[in-house]
Amino acid sequence: MKKASAVVVALLCGAPLQAEGHDNNSIVSWRNVAGVISAPGIDNPVAVTMDQHGAVLTQIHSGTQPWVARFGDATVDLMTGAIEFSVRGLVLSGGNSSGTAGPINQIVGTLVCNPGSTNGNQPQTILDTAPVALSAFGDAYFSGELTMPIPSSCGSPLFLIRIGPAFGRFAGRWLATGVEPHFERR
Repeated sequence: MKKASAVVVALLCGAPLQAEGHDNNSIVSWRNVAGVISAPGIDNPVAVTMDQHGAVLTQIHSGTQPWVARFGDATVDLMTGAIEFSVRGLVLSGGNSSGTAGPINQIVGTLVCNPGSTNGNQPQTILDTAPVALSAFGDAYFSGELTMPIPSSCGSPLFLIRIGPAFGRFAGRWLATGVEPHFERR
């Protein structure tokens, strides 16, 4: 319990999780996926960067409803950009479409390096996969590469599942995040 509490405190305080450089730990895996649990109509953005005056420069908005996931995992090779993720039971929790993926039938996996950073030497970088189908029951699988190269410094990496580009103004909103990160050498 103490170890789990220490990890939560470190994350809330913005402490970097390993993987600063690719030479140390080049594989990061998330052992589970958790849905965004915001109340309906309440935004819970991640990857927020601000300028020196506190104005928001970038952010990834959350889905407009609460989501849950039964199971999921993701693995990224920070040297090659190879990524694999799966999710099962990523569904809405509430509303008329509760228990289903509702109208969302396309998602992307997203790696966020250096979340929240405006440091020019280690800037926040947001990298996506190609879109992948999400079944009506919230199941999806992807194996491939990110669409852009990973920067040489990828501290505190986050993994997100976001709405695919086919959904206009809702595209890019995050529905779930990887939890329980684990770093290993290649």
